[in-house]
Amino acid sequence: MADPLRGWGCRELFLLSMLLGTLWGAGAGQIRYSVPEELDKGSFVGNIAKDLGLEPRELAERGVRIISRGRTQLFALNPRSGSLVTAGRIDREELCAQSALCLLSFNILVESKMKMYGVEVEIIDINDNFPRFRDEEVKVKVNENAAVGTRLVLPFARDADVGVNSLQSYQLSSNMHFSLAAKSDTDGQKYPELVLEQPLDREKVAVHDLLLTALDGGDPVHSGTTYIRVMVLDANDNAPLFTQSEYRVSVPENIALGTRLLTLTATDPDEGINGKLTYSFRNEEDKISETFQLDSNLGEISTLQSLDYEESRFYHMEVVAQDGGALLASAKVLITVQDVNDNVPEVILTSLASSISEDCLPGTIIALFSVHDGDSGENGEISCSIPRNLPFKLEKSVDNYYHLLTTGALDREEISDYNITVTVTDCGNPPLSTENHISLKVTDINDNPPVFPHTLYYTYIPENNPRGISIFSVNAHDPDSGNNAQVTYSLAENKFQGTPLSSCVSINSDTGILYALCSFDYEQVRELQLWVTASDSGDPPLSSNVSLSLFILDQNDNTPEILYPALPTDGSTGVELAPRSAEPGYLVTKVVAVDRDSGQNAWLSYRLLKASEPGLFAVGLHTGEVRTARALLDRDALKQSLVVAVQDHGQPPLSATVTLTVAVAESIPDVLADLGSPESSASPDDSGLTLYLVVAVAAVSCVFLAFVIVLLALRLRRWHTSRLLKASGGGLAGVPASQFVGVDGVRAFLQAYSHEAWLTADSRGSHVIFPQPNYADTLLSQESCEKSEPLLIAEDSATGLGKCEPTSNQQAPPNTDWRFSQAQRPGTSGSQNGDETGTWPNNQFDTEMLQAMILASASEAADGSSTLGGSAGTMGLSARYGPQFTLQHVPDYRQNVYIPGSNATLTNAAGKRDGKAPAGGNGNKKKSGKKEKK
Repeated sequence: MADPLRGWGCRELFLLSMLLGTLWGAGAGQIRYSVPEELDKGSFVGNIAKDLGLEPRELAERGVRIISRGRTQLFALNPRSGSLVTAGRIDREELCAQSALCLLSFNILVESKMKMYGVEVEIIDINDNFPRFRDEEVKVKVNENAAVGTRLVLPFARDADVGVNSLQSYQLSSNMHFSLAAKSDTDGQKYPELVLEQPLDREKVAVHDLLLTALDGGDPVHSGTTYIRVMVLDANDNAPLFTQSEYRVSVPENIALGTRLLTLTATDPDEGINGKLTYSFRNEEDKISETFQLDSNLGEISTLQSLDYEESRFYHMEVVAQDGGALLASAKVLITVQDVNDNVPEVILTSLASSISEDCLPGTIIALFSVHDGDSGENGEISCSIPRNLPFKLEKSVDNYYHLLTTGALDREEISDYNITVTVTDCGNPPLSTENHISLKVTDINDNPPVFPHTLYYTYIPENNPRGISIFSVNAHDPDSGNNAQVTYSLAENKFQGTPLSSCVSINSDTGILYALCSFDYEQVRELQLWVTASDSGDPPLSSNVSLSLFILDQNDNTPEILYPALPTDGSTGVELAPRSAEPGYLVTKVVAVDRDSGQNAWLSYRLLKASEPGLFAVGLHTGEVRTARALLDRDALKQSLVVAVQDHGQPPLSATVTLTVAVAESIPDVLADLGSPESSASPDDSGLTLYLVVAVAAVSCVFLAFVIVLLALRLRRWHTSRLLKASGGGLAGVPASQFVGVDGVRAFLQAYSHEAWLTADSRGSHVIFPQPNYADTLLSQESCEKSEPLLIAEDSATGLGKCEPTSNQQAPPNTDWRFSQAQRPGTSGSQNGDETGTWPNNQFDTEMLQAMILASASEAADGSSTLGGSAGTMGLSARYGPQFTLQHVPDYRQNVYIPGSNATLTNAAGKRDGKAPAGGNGNKKKSGKKEKK
């Protein structure tokens, strides 16, 4: 029966192989193709893009490439067509030798998915090799007495093709004595034999020349020939015989060179030359003759070079024993190479990500690599491992490929670089291993805000600081790197007392140093609360805040401020009353002063700076109370002038002075009665009093008239003297007349001036005494006008007297802006016990006029019988503001009274509970006026 494939051409075989490859790949779950050998470079193998489920253009975009280990790349990818093509001519016989099935395996990597696909390509054999004999001419010897049917072994031919294209049959040229027979061995090889058909006669024909032809089954049929020269020998009727028809031996691959592997034994019962045997390889390959050596006399087979199990696992050979009579016998030898663990596993890194973000998800693929061990069996079994203390794991992919994956979250701030050691170990004895190091850098993300070392900062700065001075420095640390760790500083936008905080304090955005842009005043602000923000330059930026308390330190920059007695605004003089019956220690009045500074700078002390009657009054050092130091005497003047100095304890200390006018009298109602009433008394008892009053008025009028006459006389004398002294050019400055104001028909002095003059007509020197005018609530601005001692005035310097005018001694009314709100006053805040506005009562016109009348009447009467003064505990205020005005109308300034030697401050707890806010301005004038009118 003819072979059905013999008539097929290459095109039909190619189409059949493509169909079989497609069906094979679909059934095996793997991409498989088949292609004939010897195709030109770039020949189509299969549509790999379609089988991968991709478009042809996606091959390059997704990084699809062929991965093959340890061999020349035989295939390539066509990115335009998406097909798998040959990279060159493929010789099946070079790749697979005599194997019936020739499969080439490789992997295709899809880089974007980190996924591997296995591909197998079957190389289909074509009839491209001729049957070939090793020798072009072979000599065969045969005894002449060989019997008919004797078989002579002939050399066999080899065909590198397989299947139908391999060696199929032999043909022998026609002759009379020999025929050709062929037998097949278990390995499928056909061995030709020469069969003797007729007896030989050496004497007739000594040599027979034959032509042996080997044919394959390809289309067209290829053939190879060799010449057979049959030489007829003399009779040798016994052929050699081996003890075994087949010899088998197994040796380890690491056997030493020159080691004897096997000894073949054959016997020949002939004698002489016909019984001497010679051993040789028959039809051995070059690889056999290069690897093994056969002793021709002893039949020992030994190694010429080292064996390698990975290169060849077994060796087939045929040994012939031939005697001297040309008879021979053959035996087969099979040498099996045993594997030993002599190959170290190797790691081939296919794909690697050199860096990975610290916010990557668990399961992110970092690397793809394959492992290989050239050994087999247990020696080729491989296990991979990495250290357990790393957030990574290994996951096996297709074939011997492994993925290196993350197992948990990464933190660059803890570990920024990883050196992962991949250890590959086989299962041999002893096991062999290799290590491969994978370096991985963790890239930073902005996941850490700047951090301040402390949660709260505070610092101090003295008031009146120079502008631009450095206040404090803050520093924040960001554990990130690069721009994510670049910290900038800023202040939170806020307003302080209606102005932006940025106008007072600024911060250097790079260094974190804070600067004062303005000069701070402790009395306006004692503490600033700042929020410093530290922001990094990440995307998005992260920030953190910290609180900075800036405390202003007080400096002694405010003089004490006298609240009582207050300076009048209408030019009048305030008067305090002291009865003549007052005992020593009697409280006349109290000087109340405050200092807007704090602490030691606000501790005030009082002292009597000047008094018209020394030793009569004393001032409390810390209380400011003005008390009598002794009992009042009749000789004591009606009007006493005191200058009280208030000084703080700052460095340097600051002070202020106030002038008090104390009238020595019993009571205001008695004084008014003595001065006279417009209404006549209807009772008989009042007639005597009226008479006394008329007599007193008449006496006063007489005294006044006498005073006027004396004054006129003095004027005339002065005029006469000025004419006498006209040549010298000297003169006395005029003294302004006394100022009189009338209230209800009563005339009184507001300011009393008196002078004494001693003038001589024949002298150039004169003495003038000017007593100091009385101002209750004013301080003289010129010290030269405050002196009460007699002044010696020479004629050549008398012109200077006119420079000290009364107007120059009058202090300007204080500005209403001096008043502070309750929140701005130094010390603790509290309510006042005065009227609703919480301000001091101002001196009203009627009250001042009343005081002027009292002074004028007292001066004229000079009898000491008047009952001026107030009751105890009123500090003379009842006479000034009326009987109903007591100390409860005086604001409580204990809220800012400091005790020397202690940091304590007396506060008004009740005022704090009430929470009344003070009111400024002059809202109390109207109410005070109403009280006095009553």
